[in-house]
Amino acid sequence: MSLSTKRRFFWMQEDRAAAAKHGGEINAWHTLSLPGVICGTCGETWANTGHEYPCVDLSQLPERKAFERPRPEPFPEFARLREQVRPLTPPHSELPPGTGFGPLVGRASGTFGPFAWVWGQKLLVRRDALTQLKTEGIRGLHACPTQLRFRQKDPPALLELQIPPHGRLHPDCIPSDEPSPCVTCGRWGLARPEVPILDAASLPTDMDLFKVGNFATMVVGTERFVEAVHRLGLDGIRFQELPARDGVAPPHGM
Repeated sequence: MSLSTKRRFFWMQEDRAAAAKHGGEINAWHTLSLPGVICGTCGETWANTGHEYPCVDLSQLPERKAFERPRPEPFPEFARLREQVRPLTPPHSELPPGTGFGPLVGRASGTFGPFAWVWGQKLLVRRDALTQLKTEGIRGLHACPTQLRFRQKDPPALLELQIPPHGRLHPDCIPSDEPSPCVTCGRWGLARPEVPILDAASLPTDMDLFKVGNFATMVVGTERFVEAVHRLGLDGIRFQELPARDGVAPPHGM
């Protein structure tokens, strides 16, 4: 039996009905990030979304202030700043322009269920729900403190999940006329395919939660993760099964 038929994967998105039921609101973002890039090769000025490392602390960097103001920089300056943070990040992190670091900072109010989303992109988990998932044996859960300011007393303990990018979209869902990534900055202007297909051979085997490596706004959970969430009765996530096919995808994107 092939790898793609043995394992099932699910695209995870915000369950807006559950969010409305709990009524919590969050307005927050990461205050430190790599700058965007101005590329002299492809002529694009751009920054990425979906790449965040909330557990990475940049406070001791001599040039910390260089990561405080979002802005584009010429590629050589961007690359210089990227090398400053690389030793602090997990091995093999790609760190495209716009990568965020450090805790989520901002305001929050109301009540929250086991999971909460920020702008439909960043996944937060209540501390008690995280403990339950770890007790169920869910692998690869790395949660980081947030710096959310609540107005009410006894605010919930919300943690941000640091979800690493792994794996690729399968070539079958990528248009054949799609330009290759820029050889200098790595920009790949792919729109999300209408029917995303995962490259089964590229997906991690030792974690139950990850982002798609070449489309990092997509959060993916394994069947083990989905079953644990349902078994524990944890709301806040809508699951859509993704097809996965054998075959190694080309190294598109950063």
